[in-house]
Amino acid sequence: MSLDEMKKRVRQHIDLTWNKGRMSLAEQLHTSDFLYKSAFIGHPLGSAGFSNLVQEIRTAMPDLEVVLEECIAEGFKVVTWSTLIGTIQKPALGYPPSDKILSISAMAFWTLTPAGEIQEICTMFDMESFRAQLGLETRPFAEKALP
Repeated sequence: MSLDEMKKRVRQHIDLTWNKGRMSLAEQLHTSDFLYKSAFIGHPLGSAGFSNLVQEIRTAMPDLEVVLEECIAEGFKVVTWSTLIGTIQKPALGYPPSDKILSISAMAFWTLTPAGEIQEICTMFDMESFRAQLGLETRPFAEKALP
């Protein structure tokens, strides 16, 4: 799979999952040992766990849109910088509803197989900016690296 094809696959996955909620189609792009890792959930998720997480967030933020700002590929790795935009209308992941339109930056490191299946996604979100936009207390510097 060429680098451009890998970037296209990642864009397709973001669109199917975060933007459209078409999880069964997105799961077809995963390897059988797929892992999703993110500091804000604290433990790796398999394909089904990732789908449940996305559905939970999409339920809480029905107007969610993920805008892909940058996509770079090398070898079997793809790196994305995205902006998540939306309003939390229902509590999710311990965060309260808000009428504020939030903008959250995210960086993700994707590992693909030679056949183009998605094996792993490791995502980092700017959670301190997210908390500040919600008007929540930001955590002391020493705690910022913790979920």
